[in-house]
Amino acid sequence: MSRQWWAALVFVAALALLPLGASDYLLSALTLVFIAALVGIAWNLMMGFAGQLSLGHALYFGVGAYTVAILAERYGVTPWIGMGIAFAAGAAIALLIGALGFRFAVRGVYFALLTIAFAEFGRIVFEHWSFVGGTGGFYLKALSATNVPLISLRGGARFNYYALLVTLTFAWWLSVAVVRSAIGYRWRAIRDDEDAARALGVPAFRLKLLAVALSGGLTAIAGGWSGLIGGSLFPDSVLGMRLSIDFIVAPIVGGIGTLFGPILGAFIVVPLNEWSRELAQAAGINGLNLLIYGVLLMAVIIVAPQGGWPWIARRLGLVERVPCRPGEQARNGVAIAASDSTTGDTHGQTSGRTQGQTPSRAQGQTSDRATQ
Repeated sequence: MSRQWWAALVFVAALALLPLGASDYLLSALTLVFIAALVGIAWNLMMGFAGQLSLGHALYFGVGAYTVAILAERYGVTPWIGMGIAFAAGAAIALLIGALGFRFAVRGVYFALLTIAFAEFGRIVFEHWSFVGGTGGFYLKALSATNVPLISLRGGARFNYYALLVTLTFAWWLSVAVVRSAIGYRWRAIRDDEDAARALGVPAFRLKLLAVALSGGLTAIAGGWSGLIGGSLFPDSVLGMRLSIDFIVAPIVGGIGTLFGPILGAFIVVPLNEWSRELAQAAGINGLNLLIYGVLLMAVIIVAPQGGWPWIARRLGLVERVPCRPGEQARNGVAIAASDSTTGDTHGQTSGRTQGQTPSRAQGQTSDRATQ
């Protein structure tokens, strides 16, 4: 087993043991971190590896939250099944948006604008839809004394913590499996140069749809957990544009195109957001948390433009050095296409194009890989 996997196991084990000496407040705060990390992983699959920028992930989050809550509250459907339906709903909506955009070759910032439009349309629909409570919100019943958390998926801070830890671990493992597969390499070829990838026979349309569907489904599951934990849903709080922006900050801070970056970013951004919000209330300064957000992003761009995780991984020795093939020289000793699987992909973003190579040729050159 590699050093990276040992580091991952130690990290998960430490989180699993943490509740033994932690307060309910700390566990509740870490639960929010896990939700942010889960959405960050989902968004990173779509943007960091497939190269499709989305600024409307709140739509999938909100749909997942309402789906699980309404099925459980009004129809008595266990959240175990509700989560699966939420995943399918989020993936279906993502497929609709993706098919519409990709069919007409909508790319880059224009695709991002399309996701914003759908997210805002969804928020407006939910605000005027009496079935889901409209702007008055939708509420889950209070937990009874006979509640069984493993059945209702609703419990105290400790149960929520472990439930989200298991979900996050599974999502991270899934992302590792997909990114290291042939699908992951083809995603990166599409991201680096879609036209060249198509010329090489990569089915870009189908693979981009797979990326957005998986991203939307995982985000919907995060929304389902958020609804069960919070107990109340409002369109602006689970479908608002501000939420979509919050979702992308953690992956940016941690490192876009890395596997562990979204998790690291969530551990930085969520506590900072909570602290700055309390500070803003105490000081009576509206928008102070947004100012701190801006300063944080500028600091990351200046100090670690690849994100925090690639910088940390190199210093912890979690970067796997793989020599180039004989006769080939990778730029700055860094693999062009394979490095993005975890070290931060900033080297991968230079792609084979800057070397005068096709994506498949670039993938043959491997070097720094911090696989977690």
